[in-house]
Amino acid sequence: MQVLILNSGSSSLKFQLFSMPKETILCSGIVERIGFNDSFFKFKTDTDTVELESQISNHKTALKLVAQHLFDKNIGVVKSAEDIAIVGHRVVHGGIYFSDTTEITNEVKEKIKTLSSLAPLHNPANLEGIVVAEDIFPNAKQVAVFDTAFLQSIPEVAYKYAIPNEFLTEHHIRLYGFHGTSHKYVSEKAIAFLGKKESKIITIHLGNGCSMTAIKNGKSIDHSMGFSPLEGLIMGTRSGSIDPSIIFYLKDKLKYSLKEINALLNKKSGMLGLTGYSDLRDIETFAAKGNKDCILALEMNAYRIKKYIGSYAAALNGLDAIVFTAGIGENSKHMRQLICKDLDFLGINLDTEKNNSDLRTIREISTADSKTKILVVPTNEELEIAKQAMELIKN
Repeated sequence: MQVLILNSGSSSLKFQLFSMPKETILCSGIVERIGFNDSFFKFKTDTDTVELESQISNHKTALKLVAQHLFDKNIGVVKSAEDIAIVGHRVVHGGIYFSDTTEITNEVKEKIKTLSSLAPLHNPANLEGIVVAEDIFPNAKQVAVFDTAFLQSIPEVAYKYAIPNEFLTEHHIRLYGFHGTSHKYVSEKAIAFLGKKESKIITIHLGNGCSMTAIKNGKSIDHSMGFSPLEGLIMGTRSGSIDPSIIFYLKDKLKYSLKEINALLNKKSGMLGLTGYSDLRDIETFAAKGNKDCILALEMNAYRIKKYIGSYAAALNGLDAIVFTAGIGENSKHMRQLICKDLDFLGINLDTEKNNSDLRTIREISTADSKTKILVVPTNEELEIAKQAMELIKN
């Protein structure tokens, strides 16, 4: 059975086509920098690789480009849309409605749309991907896997905000957390690698969006993102946590509208606001050339992550490993080095030579005497989504 997985990020679209249940990858690829002038598209099979640079204005255009290459007579891997039985979608915010993998209906789409205000960079893109996929693959079962699902185990002491109780009971305002599919996948890989029945780990998902999860014995107990994906770490275009009073100041004193504030914090802040660039590869390049804004932004990013490592080590009452994953976590030697610097009090000691390795497999990059293991675990959200989608359809 052929299962196509679509993973829409805030500015990217990753895809993989699997032959299930063997988990064989028939093709994979990514569309990066969606909405920018220098968008990048990559399509890869066992025998061919296509790379294109052009302006890709939105996720709809990106998905149509993916379909075009899937069906291409020369390099495509399927003859027609009828060959694909399931299309699995990553959906960021499930709110109170979805804690499990769900087959997509009109009602499900309406609820995803309703939740768009809580994940403005993601849910609209996720929903657009679903609508376009229904058109391109009309006979396939469309399945949604929600980022928030793995984080349902977070206890009330961690997910409840210190505001009047009725905002939780009547309006469901609480910490939900995101990137759950990635945190679930890499935590399971890390726990197997450690070979421990009981474990205390922190998973650090660093991409254009960034989040961290404290995981005890395979269950999430806290998470850096909150009611929306805006809270927590400094991200590509998102501010991360700020003093809420800043919002009132922007509105009352600087006369920003609420719509402008929303756009400012979600689309114009973070690394973009600090440096003028949202892609960490650009920021690292200019930092190496002495750009002071880029150097400071990298240090600020690492400092915020270090604070979460410390707080989660306290919440877990110990720490067996920290786990780096996602585009930045897996590929940026410099960020890993900045984050792990001066954490020896927690038993975190980075091996520079191991950290500089370009291996793409799960690996340990801590010194032999490091009390806390430092792991790099390549995430595969697409495979996790495919497995969950198959399990749902099978049942």
